[in-house]
Amino acid sequence: MKIDEKTILGDIVAENYAAADVFHEYGIDFCCNGNRPLSEALKGTNITLAQLEEELDRKRNISESGEDYRTWELSFLSDYIYNAHHKFIRAQAPIILEYLDKICTKHGEAHPELNEVRALFRASFEDLSAHLQKEEMILFPMIKEYERDSKLGLTPEANHCGTINNPIHQMMVEHDAEGSRFRTISKLTNHYTAPADGCNSYSVAMEKLKAFEENLHKHIHLENNILFPNAVILESKIKGTC
Repeated sequence: MKIDEKTILGDIVAENYAAADVFHEYGIDFCCNGNRPLSEALKGTNITLAQLEEELDRKRNISESGEDYRTWELSFLSDYIYNAHHKFIRAQAPIILEYLDKICTKHGEAHPELNEVRALFRASFEDLSAHLQKEEMILFPMIKEYERDSKLGLTPEANHCGTINNPIHQMMVEHDAEGSRFRTISKLTNHYTAPADGCNSYSVAMEKLKAFEENLHKHIHLENNILFPNAVILESKIKGTC
């Protein structure tokens, strides 16, 4: 992809997810705020467009991932998100909370910020649990139904959600909230770095929190920048509104 100042951030990562590493390195939010041009994303940074393009080309050349999620059927992508991300959250969050409880007890007095990190992460897990259920019970089945109707040449039945834009909008609002929450967690933990006086459990907790955030970023990217916009296009086609 040839990029310029008008190129949309999310489109770059959608073409090659390895670009996410470059944006992460420069502190550029590509998932929750991926629907913006590079000119806006680069504001407030000391990176030029030429430097960024060079880094993206280098990362593209060494990338080991050949997956192009944009070519996947939406039903398959929905299932992938469920298996690779929803299950990850449900499996890892309770483990991380156990580690946070442990290090808050041992290190909370010397590092009081841990108590805030634990509170933020617990709130995140509670909100994400409801979020995942809404996607699995409402949005993903709606997308799969539209894809089935498209293949069969059927007009979809009226849905209580109205247009698919309604649940998508709500999911994106909730994505933004999680993105903001994890920016705070990252800042409080010095970007998931265990202090010199931290024990092994402290280091493991930071590693797991970092992996959780990275998984969440990819999760949000796949939905915000690929699944959701293509679901909107699909609905327009089968309803004859485009």
